[in-house]
Amino acid sequence: MKPLLMPAALLLLLAASMHGGLFVPSAALGSYAFYGALIAGLLLSWRFHSSRIFCTLLLLCLAQQGMSYLAGSHLANESRNMAFVTVGTFLPLDFVVVSFLEKKGFTLPVLASPAILLFVQSVAAIVLCRPETLRSVHALAHRSRTLVSLPFGVQLCFAAAAMFFLFRYFAFHMPAEAGSLWAVIACFLGLRFGGVGRIPQAYFAAAAFILAATVVETSYLLAYHDELTALPSRRAFNDALQHLQVPYSIAMVDIDHFKRCNDTYGHDTGDQVLRMVASKLARVSGSGQAYRCGGEEFAILFPGNTTADVLEHLEDLRAGIEASSMRLRGPDRREQARGPDRRNPAARSRVQKSRSIPTIARTRDLSEISVTVSIGVATAKLEAAKPEDIIQAADKALYRAKGGGRNRIEIASGTQGRMRTRAAGIA
Repeated sequence: MKPLLMPAALLLLLAASMHGGLFVPSAALGSYAFYGALIAGLLLSWRFHSSRIFCTLLLLCLAQQGMSYLAGSHLANESRNMAFVTVGTFLPLDFVVVSFLEKKGFTLPVLASPAILLFVQSVAAIVLCRPETLRSVHALAHRSRTLVSLPFGVQLCFAAAAMFFLFRYFAFHMPAEAGSLWAVIACFLGLRFGGVGRIPQAYFAAAAFILAATVVETSYLLAYHDELTALPSRRAFNDALQHLQVPYSIAMVDIDHFKRCNDTYGHDTGDQVLRMVASKLARVSGSGQAYRCGGEEFAILFPGNTTADVLEHLEDLRAGIEASSMRLRGPDRREQARGPDRRNPAARSRVQKSRSIPTIARTRDLSEISVTVSIGVATAKLEAAKPEDIIQAADKALYRAKGGGRNRIEIASGTQGRMRTRAAGIA
């Protein structure tokens, strides 16, 4: 829950503190904060090619500017109220629409869709705010005599957008979803307190700060997490090593015959295997934290645990991966004949046998693949022990597990863990 709450909730609480008089900035300071956060967010999103956050910040700016213009205009109350309702309806829905933008940087096809959307909405807002239109939709708008009381339709749009981003956050665990959720809440509070003035300006500034922080959080996630498996990366592993206190254990995990998997079924299947194994590693018990160190190699840190403490948890992990399987739809292109043996089944059969390509279980057009892992584990018990030495000892234990038949656990002292092999699958 920490990535969902921080720092967005803190920024929103800072804006809410104005209600109690704890922090009452001047109107100029609120305006500077909003535009400063807006410019910083636009520059960060442009630098890190986040077209989604860039477009969301533009939407926020246009909505805030639109309401400021309405507050100082000479339009009739009916026109201003209808425009306020229109902005309150379009803004949360636009947040949802922009979230579906393709993450391909700042290209014309990517930016064309939100540009067309804004143009259509601007025309619709102008048409709806015309006096003759207001008379025809008077019963439909359910507008309020005050700007502070939001119509039910506007509240429903904000609630639906908030639920949408909350669902996407728990589905994907991405900072952009959490940032959009809190920005929607901040915009709702800004509208709820009138849309213009010091307090609404503080909420819109909080929304801009939240979206700008989202770019930083996303960049941190990409730097310290592996994009394919969503596990912490080698950089995060190296940082974690600097804060370990004895005793601690390090387990090195390697997927058995992974190169053969890539050569036989293709790299797309190899990526699926990595994700499947990573999902098991992410749920390792015993307070372990898994990291992807590169390729098919992973590491697990067990702070405060010795080898005796973690062996049972590692065995559960090994057995769980061995019992898992992955199903592929359709025939694999690597099994189709190529080159001079394309029309010679006998030659093709000899080539397959010489390469020792494993067999896989088939059900109609479904292929089932199972993999195993080898694990080496070492423990640091002395203060003088260096993490590099413990990693090296765990690596040596891993090599012994590979040489001893794979699909097994070896500890740095040379004592064998339990060993199980599987005839079917890639292992």
